[in-house]
Amino acid sequence: MQEEKVLSTEQTPKYILEVKNLKKYFPLNKNLLGKPSAYLKAVDNVSFKVKAGETIGVVGESGCGKTTLGRTILKLYSSDGGEIFFDGKDITNLSKKEMVKYRTDMQLIFQDPYSSLPPRMTVGEIISEAVKVHNIVPANEVSSHVRSIMKKCGLQPQYYDRYPHEFSGGQRQRICIARALAVNPRLVICDEPVSALDVSIQAQIINLLKELQQNMGLTYVFISHDLSVVKYITDQIMVMYLGNVMELGETKEIFANPLHPYTKALFSAVPIPDPDAKMNRIILQGDIPSPANPPKGCKFHTRCSSCMNVCKFKEPLYVEAENNHFVSCHLYNEEVMNNMDKYEHLYQEYLKEQENSENEKGKNNEKGKKES
Repeated sequence: MQEEKVLSTEQTPKYILEVKNLKKYFPLNKNLLGKPSAYLKAVDNVSFKVKAGETIGVVGESGCGKTTLGRTILKLYSSDGGEIFFDGKDITNLSKKEMVKYRTDMQLIFQDPYSSLPPRMTVGEIISEAVKVHNIVPANEVSSHVRSIMKKCGLQPQYYDRYPHEFSGGQRQRICIARALAVNPRLVICDEPVSALDVSIQAQIINLLKELQQNMGLTYVFISHDLSVVKYITDQIMVMYLGNVMELGETKEIFANPLHPYTKALFSAVPIPDPDAKMNRIILQGDIPSPANPPKGCKFHTRCSSCMNVCKFKEPLYVEAENNHFVSCHLYNEEVMNNMDKYEHLYQEYLKEQENSENEKGKNNEKGKKES
C-alpha cells in the first residue's frame, strides 16, 4: 500500500490552499498582428484561503466564473496573473510535468455525472485508471483498493463490472466521487456535484461528502448556486459576480449578516421552511451585463438598489468590514463615505470626459463617411 503523507505539526501550513489575486482571461478578438485586443475576464483578482479539513462554498449566478476558478486552481487552465499555493508551495507556474506529483493531491468532481463517465469502460476500469497511472497501490492490490473505495462511496461490489448506462444519476455521481477519491486526494474541487440530481438524491450525496470529509480529512472547494446546500456543508462562503469576489466570510456570519447588496438579494431567494413566514424577496432589476464588456466602476452597480454615483466610475476596494468578513462595496469604505463631495465632483468630471469622448467618436465617424 502507498505510504500516507504525514507532516509534523511544525511543517503543516495553516492553510492547505491559498489563492492570491488570481486572474483568468479569455481572448475575444485579435489585432492585425495576431495579439489579443479584447478579453473576457472570467476570474479577476480573486483571493481566498482554506484550512485543511474545511469547506469553502463558491456561489453566484451562472456565468460568474465559479467553474473557471475551480479549473484554474487545478491548473486545467493556465492563470493570467496571481498566485496559487497548495500546502505552502507555489504551484502557479509549474509545468504539466511538474504538476504530475500534485495531481493525486488535487481532484475534481464534475457537475454532470452523465457526460463525465466514459460509456465504454466498466465502473472498475473507470475508478482504477488513475490508480494505475499514479501507482497508488501495487498492481495486485488495485482491485481490492477500488472495491474498498466503492464501499466507502455506497457502491455495491457487483457494480465493479457494470457500465455507466446501467446506473441512475445518483449512482453515477457516487462513481464520480469514488474515481476522485481513489488516488487519496487532500483537496477536492466539487463543481456543482448535486445540481443535476433530484432533491432527495442531493441530500444523500451531500451527506456522503460530509461523511467522507470527516473520515478521510478532505478539504473541499464546493461550487454551487444552491444556497441551502451551501449553508449545510460549508465553513465559509465566497460570493462571486462577473469574475470578482463580492463578499467572503464564515458561513454562519454571512447568512446572519450579509453585507453586500448582491449577497442580500441572493440570500433573500432561499426558501424558508415555514408556511407562515413572510419572505422579503429582493428582486434584482435588469439583466446581467456581458462579461466581455462589464460596467465601469463596480460591476454590480447597474442592478444595485444602493447604487451611488461613485459606484459608476470607481472600482470598490476589497475591505475587511468586520472580523474575517470581507466585502467589495463602497458602503463599507470609510474613506469614500466620508468624502462623498469629493467623489461627486470626480463623477461630474468623469461624465464630461465620457461626453467629450462620444463627441470625438461622432466627429471621426462623420469624417470617415465623407472620405469614403
